Amino acid sequence: MDNNTTLLLDLDGLAVAKVERLTDGTRRVHLTTADDAARACPSCGVFAVRVKGFVQTRPRDLPHGERKLELVWRKRRWYCTEPAYPRRTFTEQVRQVPAGARITTRLRVAAGRRVRDAGSTVVQAARDLGPSWPTVMDAFRAAGEEVTAAALKPVEVLGIDETRRGRMQWRQNAETGRWEPVADRWHTGFGTPSAPRACSGRSRAALPRTCWPGSPPPRTALAGGISHRTAET
Repeated sequence: MDNNTTLLLDLDGLAVAKVERLTDGTRRVHLTTADDAARACPSCGVFAVRVKGFVQTRPRDLPHGERKLELVWRKRRWYCTEPAYPRRTFTEQVRQVPAGARITTRLRVAAGRRVRDAGSTVVQAARDLGPSWPTVMDAFRAAGEEVTAAALKPVEVLGIDETRRGRMQWRQNAETGRWEPVADRWHTGFGTPSAPRACSGRSRAALPRTCWPGSPPPRTALAGGISHRTAET
């Protein structure tokens, strides 16, 4: 198959051998290994020289066009002759299709980011891209860790809002006969508007009373760089 087809698929470490169209319109793409590092033993790292045989794997990939695309990778199983390690055989793997993977790495990443960045539900991402619900959920967790592990930008504008959770609960005092509150739950939320040095709030009337600089910010590590704050009043 022409190298242009391999370039069009753009699956690192794999080359397109041929493409055929099945009776139902599915395009079946036959792949071969194009990365010499794939024959390095995953246990010891030594490059194998003896082939034991061939196996086929069918990893799912990102959609390409309107018709279904089926990948078939014919890869080699190698002998590992390094005596210091117990592994005796292994199959080839590349970055986009690790050993034992049923989907490509780029499909897993795209599924996680679909939920994290596009606001899609896990169910909808699974329907659109093809993986199962648990697979998409695992991918979303991995994508979320990329964000939570990154350093936060300094906060300049801070918004504070309180929302009542449910209704107040009352109880009648047996001695006085008066009704007294027993539960009044609130949630306090903090937000950082995208526009720096700009006040935000639900009510325009609240802004003049809540925006800094009117008094110095609290002496805490969080508020050290805050120049403006807003609050619901």
